Amino acid sequence: MTGTGTLLRLMLRRDRWRLPAWVLGLSLLMAYFSTALGTVLDGESLVGLAQLALSPVTALVGGPSYGLDEVTVPRFLAGLYGVYLMLGAALMSMLTVSRHTRAEEQSGRAELVLAGVVGRHAQPAAALILTVVMNLLLAALMTGVVLTAPIEPAPEVASTILFTSSIAAAGIAFAGVATVTAQLSPYSRTCTSLAGLILAVSFVVRGLGDMSRVQGGDLAWLSWLSPIGWAQQTAPYTLDRWWPLLLPLVFSVLAVALGSRLRARRDMAAGIIADRPGRTQAATWLGSPLALAWRLQRGTILGWSVAMLTAGLVFGAFTRTIADTAGDMPVEILAVLGGAMGITEGYLGFMGVYFAVIISVYGILAVTALRAEEAGYRTEPVLSTAVGRRAWLLSWVGVAAAGAFWLCLLAGLAEGVGAGLVTGEWSLLGPTVLGHSVQFAPVWLFIGLVAVLYGLAPRMTGLAWLVFISGSVLIMFGRMIELDQVWLNLSPFEHVGQHPATEVGWTGVVVLAGMGVLLALLGALAFRHRDLTAS
Repeated sequence: MTGTGTLLRLMLRRDRWRLPAWVLGLSLLMAYFSTALGTVLDGESLVGLAQLALSPVTALVGGPSYGLDEVTVPRFLAGLYGVYLMLGAALMSMLTVSRHTRAEEQSGRAELVLAGVVGRHAQPAAALILTVVMNLLLAALMTGVVLTAPIEPAPEVASTILFTSSIAAAGIAFAGVATVTAQLSPYSRTCTSLAGLILAVSFVVRGLGDMSRVQGGDLAWLSWLSPIGWAQQTAPYTLDRWWPLLLPLVFSVLAVALGSRLRARRDMAAGIIADRPGRTQAATWLGSPLALAWRLQRGTILGWSVAMLTAGLVFGAFTRTIADTAGDMPVEILAVLGGAMGITEGYLGFMGVYFAVIISVYGILAVTALRAEEAGYRTEPVLSTAVGRRAWLLSWVGVAAAGAFWLCLLAGLAEGVGAGLVTGEWSLLGPTVLGHSVQFAPVWLFIGLVAVLYGLAPRMTGLAWLVFISGSVLIMFGRMIELDQVWLNLSPFEHVGQHPATEVGWTGVVVLAGMGVLLALLGALAFRHRDLTAS
């Protein structure tokens, strides 16, 4: 552990802009939620929203909804919006750990650092300390934000601290996840994608458990298999349970111990999963930047494909349950899902948007991996050949975009099959596949956004996460708090529609996809006019 303090100061120096951007950005998001809810909601609207929040669909995207039978603004804030702040903290933690561990090894800087008077475990220890500090700062700022927000009745101090601590605990848990995944592959791209996939699976498993709980089903225990679910089980402002916070913290400690053990068993810049020896000569189809981009991304796409196939079948299997409980749902949720007569189509249409939100995580991570390629000195050898900068960037983005479309299509196919198996209505398959497939358009917009940020300045790619979180929250909860349409239109997910419950918004599909392509082209143009960097 020798040199941990020195490395921590170095990391703070390197993250002098990145750290406040993440902490202040997520705190501002909390400020927006608490101020909007405190200003817009009154007693009558709170009662209506509480009935809406107790529906299985809202439990799927929000959480277990503790205390909403006697709803208050603080309970509504923690019960429905807290999960998305937890996702933000988790992303912040995973990217920070990966940046200061695996990415450093990949670039060769870690070896130079370890050549000095620095212990082998000093670097991951400093990265974890930095990540924990970021989460604690985030919790402290969010506590002040909630306590000063115009909320009536005023939230209790102890409950507010519990609420923000649960957000920090989720972030710390996924710092442990990133510590383990950082040992598996020599490439930060793969390690970050694995951590992102685990986060997505945790969110889906938690959603299935909470959905079953609201319906009185037998799968409520699934929520306890997810670090996100553990943090939500604190039930701030209702049960005020502190003991569930021990679960993500113990999980983090065990994950860090496992990561340290794995790190001690591998060579510098290597991974636990050994690289397979390649062929003596490359296949002829690999002789283009597009083929190389596919070769480098195919493992990630395969992993996400398995996850989307499984999730689609599981969520499709809930279609019958949703239809059977339509009579117990509040009028508001029935209106969102197309009415009691069209509840099946409404549920499948809503799930198309839900999958688009999840697949957007894949899209952002896929294009962000370009930064790791550049920092690892693998982009420069490619560009030293007859491959141009625009061809390299657009090839990578093109494979990511094709992967996003494939995942949307696969999710729709799996969910349509699942719905057909439990309802016997196979006529739902075609509309479900179409409704899910067109959701590629907002995902392409995020892919283009990351591409243009990467082309301008690689360090700015993190801004895409803030845009993504804001857009996701608006589409999931904007109508619940009766936001004007002008605000809802700020979410890219708003403009495609929820087919088969509604008609496909083909104008939105074309505009969003076109904007994504245009942003990618601008990113390629900007990439031509900047220096390569390994920092």
